[in-house]
Amino acid sequence: MTVLRHIAVLDVGKTNAKLALVDAQTLTEIAVVTRPNTVIDTAPYPHFDLDGHWAFFVDHLAQVHKTHGIDAISITTHGASCVLLGADGALATPMLDYEHTGPDDLAVTYDEIRPDFAQTGSPRLPAGLNVGAQLYWLFNRDPDLLDRTAHIVTYPQYWGFRLTGAVATDVTSLGCHTDLWQPREGQFSDLVDRLNIRAKLAPAQTSNTVLGTLTQEVAIATGLPRSTPVSCGIHDSNASLLPHIIRRKAPFSVISTGTWVVALAVGAVEGQLDPTRDTLINVSAFGDPVPSARFMGGREFDMIRDGSNATPTDGDRSAVLGGTIMLLPSVVRDSGPFKEREYVWTHAPTTDGARIYALSLYLALMTQTCLDLIGARGPAVVEGPFARNSDYLNMLAALRPDGVEIEGSATGTSIGAAMLLSQGTTENTATRIDAPSQDDLRAYAREWTRMVNARA
Repeated sequence: MTVLRHIAVLDVGKTNAKLALVDAQTLTEIAVVTRPNTVIDTAPYPHFDLDGHWAFFVDHLAQVHKTHGIDAISITTHGASCVLLGADGALATPMLDYEHTGPDDLAVTYDEIRPDFAQTGSPRLPAGLNVGAQLYWLFNRDPDLLDRTAHIVTYPQYWGFRLTGAVATDVTSLGCHTDLWQPREGQFSDLVDRLNIRAKLAPAQTSNTVLGTLTQEVAIATGLPRSTPVSCGIHDSNASLLPHIIRRKAPFSVISTGTWVVALAVGAVEGQLDPTRDTLINVSAFGDPVPSARFMGGREFDMIRDGSNATPTDGDRSAVLGGTIMLLPSVVRDSGPFKEREYVWTHAPTTDGARIYALSLYLALMTQTCLDLIGARGPAVVEGPFARNSDYLNMLAALRPDGVEIEGSATGTSIGAAMLLSQGTTENTATRIDAPSQDDLRAYAREWTRMVNARA
């Protein structure tokens, strides 16, 4: 078996598309190029520049291979997206931008055919965030489209098709609130037959399947050998989760922080999820259901801190804990476990430091609420900007009996996608957080929970 040195990753996020070259052993990025993922806002509806991305990828695959050498290619993309292909392999219709509100026009009739949350683990979302709603709208606005469509592929597999000529879907993309997948049963949902697309929906594969090798055309255009393997591909949130799944034993949870705080519970306690509280079921690279919950913590942080970069002092912390200065949810009202509630301060903080400290505690308590909703067990691993917020980490650590950790090894979408083909080092390099003053923090958390429940 050939030892892989360098893995090229096609990584398409909602904002940017990038080509990253990852060292297969150290799992570090050694070259990265990007281009904006600009939506083309012209007829027939807002859509993505797939041809522009393809020209970019082919050009830079050739350049990177010439400079460093490429032994394999992996793929990761944003979710909530699919591509419809004609019999000739060309697009049957442009790839819809999932933020387009067109599908909302048919929401009432779509809701009559979509399966229950109990079957799909997929909450009802606006615009085109449910892929089933996209397809329903596309087929209704263009009655000939279903006949023109030979294959429906999820988004990572579109790039796999361009590289190899093979068609597939992958379980992580199907499990990204599409309404098309049953995550517990590992099979398509009832919606597939209600849309009459079973014969057109490409076969579902686990993400670490090798989709194929390069077509002759791509090999000539890039200078890569035709034998270069291409992974099936993976949804980006699950690409970030994959390094943890490989390096750790369940149960554990991963808390990905940024604009969104997303909690994913591997090996969770089985329970009933509540879709009205922003819970859902994701699907791991290996096809396993992963209960998840989320809230817009990064946006809430920016809204409440209001530009302040104050560092809380010990006096600020004492004032907040002793005076029970609390921020109660929700700062962002259209998402998270306490939707439609208006945020309120129990007592107004008197300094910027106290406000930011109380805000950090609020974010930790919202995170703990999400973890409780999805039955999370074991250590909680924090990634992203909040992993640098000691006040957030200390409160969360006071509430998690199995501890809170910060991952020291490389993670992220491109690294996770590369690990579909080469796991590199699997050593767990996490650092455990030991929270001081746990009694004060736990007492604060109990009072916060009591007051939140009293406002229900």
